Amino acid sequence: MTNPFLSLPYETALEDLGGDYYDLVTAAEFPQYLLRFRNDALLKILGLDPQQVRDDDFIEAFGLFQGVRPFLALRYHGYQFGEYNPYLGDGRGFLYGQVRGRDGELYDFGTKGSGRTPYSRTADGRLTLKGGVREVLAAEALHRLGVTTSRCLSLIETGESLWRGDEPSPTRSSVMVRFSRSHIRFGTFERLHFFQEPELIAKLLDHVIAVYYPKIDPQAEDRYVRFYAELVQRVATLAAQWMAAGFCHGVLNTDNMSIAGESFDYGPYAFIPTYNLDFTAAYFDSGRRYCYGNQPGICKLNLEMLQAPLRLVAVKADLEAELANFSEYYFAAYQQLMLQKLGFVELPEEMARELVGQTVQLLQESQVAYHAFFAGLAERFDREWRSSVTRVIEGVDLPREIAEAWCETYYRCLNELPGEEMDRVRDRLRERNPKTALLRPVIESAWEAIAQEDNWQPFHDLVAAVRAKD
Repeated sequence: MTNPFLSLPYETALEDLGGDYYDLVTAAEFPQYLLRFRNDALLKILGLDPQQVRDDDFIEAFGLFQGVRPFLALRYHGYQFGEYNPYLGDGRGFLYGQVRGRDGELYDFGTKGSGRTPYSRTADGRLTLKGGVREVLAAEALHRLGVTTSRCLSLIETGESLWRGDEPSPTRSSVMVRFSRSHIRFGTFERLHFFQEPELIAKLLDHVIAVYYPKIDPQAEDRYVRFYAELVQRVATLAAQWMAAGFCHGVLNTDNMSIAGESFDYGPYAFIPTYNLDFTAAYFDSGRRYCYGNQPGICKLNLEMLQAPLRLVAVKADLEAELANFSEYYFAAYQQLMLQKLGFVELPEEMARELVGQTVQLLQESQVAYHAFFAGLAERFDREWRSSVTRVIEGVDLPREIAEAWCETYYRCLNELPGEEMDRVRDRLRERNPKTALLRPVIESAWEAIAQEDNWQPFHDLVAAVRAKD
């Protein structure tokens, strides 16, 4: 049988830009190839029938790397915890290929854990199996929550023993393939600025606009400012999505920011257990630079840092004027997302602000479990909540003095809607608030079954649970 991955109509959009943006690399060979996860939902985007794709096809293409195309380790720099690092680049992965989906969009297959590259420095170019498991789970959970995110196409265990300072070692190894819109990062442009290459910046920007920003006229004189304006809006919306989802990325360095405004590269992430702006996902982030509450501000700062390379091809004042819109975009998106978590599409502006504000206040003061609060609202929802505020209070498992003001506001908001809208409120609550939250203990429980018993069933059950619509 022909391997369907090897016969996809791959495109060379990034490769055609030339060797100034990447290095050609080869993949490592591994002692073992065990397919641990395959994302059949993504196969459909590629026009492939999952029933016609064998596990061995994944292994051949993304473990043994029997493809016929060149593999590209992308060049980039980045600000890491505020310090500029000119020694970055794809150090344990590469761009495997780019392919057009049935939706007309261009997608990347990017590897992680596939071996050393010119940018590995002293590292081994490998990915721990636990790191791969965690990224699969993060991407699927975020996708379910409506976050603009990359996803994982496959995860293959590769049979090596790795030594890591942040995991019990030796630990197991893996290769993951990420399915994303783009692996071009803010840091890709920062590298070109470091070497003072305005022509290469303009060339790459024209590519980015043509592929990822098709609404912009590629011939317009102000196309770079228009690109930046749309990127500002995308990133502000992404930050709002993280905050509404109760998600802390953990390491928002500029090399982890996608030029397409897509969330990707999940390392020490965590979902918040309660609403705590100081919650910090990465154990090594002692200064809480990338804590949950700092995410919008850090995203804005990273956009500001991106102005340095863009100023080589665009006017500084124009870029600054666009960035000034960030907070407006963010708060509008956050309010809308929180309304949806509460079952609404829209409300009068003053009422919407009041409801969202009181919801955040309730979550912060009560320290109720963040995800369980919304999931419980969906589970307990009653059409009769519209008839009496006391019916709403009966459904809230919080001290009365904390809950009363919120219940009164929620009751008034429900009564802004016609009666026939109540079923749609119920449906939105269920859609936006899955029953399973990907909290650390949940992840660790699934991982322990793998680590101790090589039992993958809890992991697959958890994937199914975080994807579940009801």
